[in-house]
Amino acid sequence: MNAAGVSISDRHMNDRNDAEKGVAMKYLNEILGTRYPFIQGGMANIATGEFAAAVSEAGALGIIGSGGMNAERLEENIAKAKSLTDKPFGVNLMLMNPDTDAMADVVARSGVKVVTTGAGSPEKYIERWKSAGIFVIPVCASVLLAKRLVRTGADMIIAEGTESGGHVGEMTTMTLVPQMVDGVDVPVIAAGGIADGRQLAAAYALGAIGVQMGTCLLVSEECPIHPNYKAELLKAKDNGTCVTGRIGGSPTRILKNRMAREYIRLEKAGAEKIELEKYTLGSLRKAVFDGNVEEGSLMAGQDCGQLKEIRPLKDIFASMAMEAAGVVRRQQDVIRVLGQG
Repeated sequence: MNAAGVSISDRHMNDRNDAEKGVAMKYLNEILGTRYPFIQGGMANIATGEFAAAVSEAGALGIIGSGGMNAERLEENIAKAKSLTDKPFGVNLMLMNPDTDAMADVVARSGVKVVTTGAGSPEKYIERWKSAGIFVIPVCASVLLAKRLVRTGADMIIAEGTESGGHVGEMTTMTLVPQMVDGVDVPVIAAGGIADGRQLAAAYALGAIGVQMGTCLLVSEECPIHPNYKAELLKAKDNGTCVTGRIGGSPTRILKNRMAREYIRLEKAGAEKIELEKYTLGSLRKAVFDGNVEEGSLMAGQDCGQLKEIRPLKDIFASMAMEAAGVVRRQQDVIRVLGQG
């Protein structure tokens, strides 16, 4: 609910009605006050305050990934971001973190623009966050979960397809986003396998108001991951990822390497959880900080095969926007082909 007493869901339904009449609806950048309709994914151990600030300075909404942090470290990272940018940024909270209550309090008094959430329901925190003027945007891999979170007060939903890196669901972005748009009465942001302007234009065609990106930003100049990690991303092909943990109920998409292959072999052989954990314990830190590309967990989405070079964030965003605009212009001919012109 904003100061005028109008909820974002009410505004969105009005926008959707207007869109059906040919009137433009609001897009993510118009809602958040950013240059581009892009949100950076809240990648644990990667999305620091410094990186989030760099993303915001480049025109998207930077997100501090609090995975692996406690409340004190989160507060430090928020302060760091504020020292580097006067543009809006947000925080991602993984709600299974044992320090979530304290971190939720930090978010409420931090003055950040957005909080994205995953791995649980943010219901108990929503009222306080929204009273502080914070947009609450859960990441969801199913419409059923999204409907429940919208009922608790979520302002928008990030519909994340299984193409994404890290923890994933089962539905693809192509099938999830339109069903999410039809299933909830708040704006939907598309995520999963989005790395260029063609995929951005497709997200709009599916009814999204913007996109969340992660994998394609790992190869930005500003991203703090180890150079070895970036090199593996640039070498990856279209089938360069696999999903570990499907059998155990914690599916995670990562680049194929020795650790991933051994984990999947043991998982299929019926290994106990404690045996599997010796492969994953600290594996993300091995990849991000140590550059151990054989034993580390190199989280990446299926769009890794599209990554060809390391570029500044501002170039990634500008080229993506320009390409999407070109795609939309070229698709005008589709109207004629479909006999609707």
